[in-house]
Amino acid sequence: MSKKKGISISWEDLQSMGNPDNAPEEIKEEKNPMQHFIAKSTIRVHYEKRNGKPTSIVKGLDMTNAMMKDLERALKSHCGVGGTQKNGEIIIQGDNRDKIIDYLKKQGAKNIKKSGG
Repeated sequence: MSKKKGISISWEDLQSMGNPDNAPEEIKEEKNPMQHFIAKSTIRVHYEKRNGKPTSIVKGLDMTNAMMKDLERALKSHCGVGGTQKNGEIIIQGDNRDKIIDYLKKQGAKNIKKSGG
């Protein structure tokens, strides 16, 4: 068995650590800019069959292509499926409308509706 040695701290080192009650407040993280665009968008999550396969399509996002690509990656990861982003729409494989809506609501979406089949 190994013996564990305790850490010894000198009185000066302990005083230099300061009082946690007087410590400055931690800086709160600002809202992700993507969340701002999600909150102000009118989002519709549609259901369509493309080539005989069910797909969920997210429309109405007012954001740049780079932000939309990041959101697409997050949605694919959250739903555990594949997908793509083109022409201002995010296309997710399968009928994952409920999962998509839950994720977007957690990101701050206010005006979001489910539509289609």
